[in-house]
This record gives sequence, structure tokens and C-alpha cells, in this order.
Amino acid sequence: MSETSIAHDEAESLARVIQVVRRKKVTSRPEVARITGFSRTLVSKYIDSTIELNLLEEGTLGVSTGGRAPRLLKFNADAGAILIAELGASGMSIALSDLSGKLSEIVEIEGDIGQGPEKVLLKIENAFEKIIAKTKQEIWGIGIGLPGPVEFAAGVPMSPPIMPGWDRYPVRERFSKKFNAPVWVDNDVNLMALGEVAKNQEKKYNELIYIKIGSGIGAGILTHGRLHRGAQGCAGDIGHIAVAGMTDVVCRCGNVGCLEAIAGGIAIARDALVAAENGDSKYLRDCLKANKKVEASDVISGAKSGDKWCVDSINAAGQQVGKILATLVNFHNPSLIVVGGGISNAGDPLLASIRETVFKRSLPLATRDLEIRIGADSDPTGLIGAAEMVISELFSPTILKQWVQDGIPELPIHYQDAFEYEE
Repeated sequence: MSETSIAHDEAESLARVIQVVRRKKVTSRPEVARITGFSRTLVSKYIDSTIELNLLEEGTLGVSTGGRAPRLLKFNADAGAILIAELGASGMSIALSDLSGKLSEIVEIEGDIGQGPEKVLLKIENAFEKIIAKTKQEIWGIGIGLPGPVEFAAGVPMSPPIMPGWDRYPVRERFSKKFNAPVWVDNDVNLMALGEVAKNQEKKYNELIYIKIGSGIGAGILTHGRLHRGAQGCAGDIGHIAVAGMTDVVCRCGNVGCLEAIAGGIAIARDALVAAENGDSKYLRDCLKANKKVEASDVISGAKSGDKWCVDSINAAGQQVGKILATLVNFHNPSLIVVGGGISNAGDPLLASIRETVFKRSLPLATRDLEIRIGADSDPTGLIGAAEMVISELFSPTILKQWVQDGIPELPIHYQDAFEYEE
């Protein structure tokens, strides 16, 4: 354990060196100096510190470019492990990640988020304990994604509409005490946005909006490759932006005319039930007769089967989402918009409706190089994003300052003070 301490500017430089080696996976001291712009003396200092922290390993000699062959550096992704969980309305995904973001031990568990935090989080804890017992890994951090607003600095959900009993529940505190590791909690859509940029190193991913259209609607926003959370962590909650002319539709948040009350999965299922009962859609009427209920997934299936009401419903949802996205495009000017969530399974018809509306209502310069696409449904984007969140925080200057002194990653005390849970 080191007895030294470093200033914040030194921690920033150390974080930069670690980031370069982690991204490159295998590199050399001269290459790190070239990328960072630091002198070789400083690079050697920070690399020696990182080797002491067991984050880097020196290996074989590389190829000489005219002088002595440099010794290669390899990021030690197995130095520690990260536990991650992504919660949804009706289930959760759990995994283990190494320090490079490579996932393993992925588990899918059914569970209603409406059962409350005690029952739901106990399932996650039990799954985490099984992973630890099986892999014998040392846990350096934990990342949790929740399907609702999260105050990131405190690690607590704040008035989540589909999560009764979760308001201000101390999720971070519970897992930190249980597993004696630093914990970070964020909104699931933010983690999906982080997952997209972690999977793809292309420049266009640095200016990204990830929109999730599920039971509700939310967005994760990346600027210069960094997640924009806002002052309290609720940036991107576009599901509660008011849609013009829809003052008669009440949202579950209590306001009227919210986007998710018009175009979210719950809204689509609500309108589909009326269409089935009124006989406006033969396809949905048959679904109601067979299953005693109608869901948004039935509307998607009906649209793919050519049912006119279902096709019109998907198109209408895409148009309403497109109107709000057009405002974001003019304001934020992203390079890429990725559409995910259960309603994105509607595929090309939904995408075409969103694209047409965005390009029609946005400025030409804002859409000149804009790409809009459906996210890959099979990828564990949220889990990848949860791992990236924890890794980024572990190797941030704030954590590294403490890490160099204590030899292990811990959550700084000013974070701990932020999440006092009041009954």
C-alpha cells in the first residue's frame, strides 16, 4: 500500500495515461507519450505508478523504430472485477465485467419492478453472491441501472413513475455496505448511451442521442463522448415534454400531454385496447379474444401483418417522437440518434416515420450528416454501459487520488455524505 498522495492535476494526468493504455490494450511508453503529449519522464512516472497499482503490466519488446526496442505495456483487465445489473419493468440482467468492459456470467432474471426495492434488490444481491462464489473475483466496483429518474450524485431513484416504493431508496448505500465496494447508480437509458459509445470508437458516436421507447420514453445524451446528466442527473427525460394539442391525455406523472402518454408502450397498448373493443382493428380484436388483453407488442405484430390500424398507430408514434427529436436535433446537433426499447421492434416503419419527421422539422445544417438507426436488439448495451460507467469512475482523477494513497478503489467521503436516506 502506497504512503504517497498526489495533487488533482497529477491525478488528471495519471487518469489520462491509464485511459490511453486501456483503450489501446497493448502499447509502449513512447506511444503513450505521443498520444498524451506528456514528456517521456512524466509518462514513465505515471506508468510506474500504474504498474504499482497493478493496472499495467510490462511484457515483451516491441518493434524498434530506429533506437532501442520499447517494452510493450498491457492493460491488466483482470486486476479486478465489476458487478453490474440493469433493471427493467419486468426483469433484470446481471453480469460480471473485467476492467476492459468484457462481460461474463450474464444472467437474466424475471421480476416485477413494482414489487418494491426490498424484494427486487434481494434477487440481485443473491445473483451477485453466486457470481462471487463461482469466480472468486475481487470486486472493485458495482454499477446499477434503473428504469426511472436517478439523482446520480446520491445514487438514489427520484419519484420514478413505474417504480412504487422506490422514491429516494438508498440503492448505493445498500450495495456498498453489502459488498464493501464503491457503487454507482444511473438511469438505464444513460447506460445504453454509454454502451453504444463503448462498443463503437467512431467519431460520430461522440455526439449521440440514445432514445429508448418502451413503457415510457427517455433519452441519453452524449457530448464530446461524455454523458450529459445535467445538474441533478435527470437530463434527457424527454418522455415528459408536452406534445402540442394533446391537453386531454393525462400522463402517469400527473401532467397532461406528455410524449410518453401519447407514444410510449403503455399509451399504445391503451389505445389498442379501445381499438379492439370498438372493432377498429380485426387483428387486435382477435388478440383480445384469444388473450383477454392487448399489449403494445400486439400492435407491432399487427403492423407487420398489415393491419391498417396498427400500421397507423406505429406511424403516429414515430411522428410524435420525431417532433420532439427534431427539437433536440436543432438544440444539440448530434451526429447519431439510436432508437432502442421494446417499441423499436416495430423496425423500419417506425424508423421511417421518425426520420421523415426529424428531417422535415430540423434545420438542414443540423441534419446534414445525421444518422438515425435502430439499436441492435441482441446486444447487452445497457450492461456494457453500466460497466463503462463504473470503469470511467474508478479511473477518474477523484478516485485515483484516493487510490494512489490507499492502494484500493473506494468511494470518496463526499459521495457518501450525499445519500443520507430519510424515512
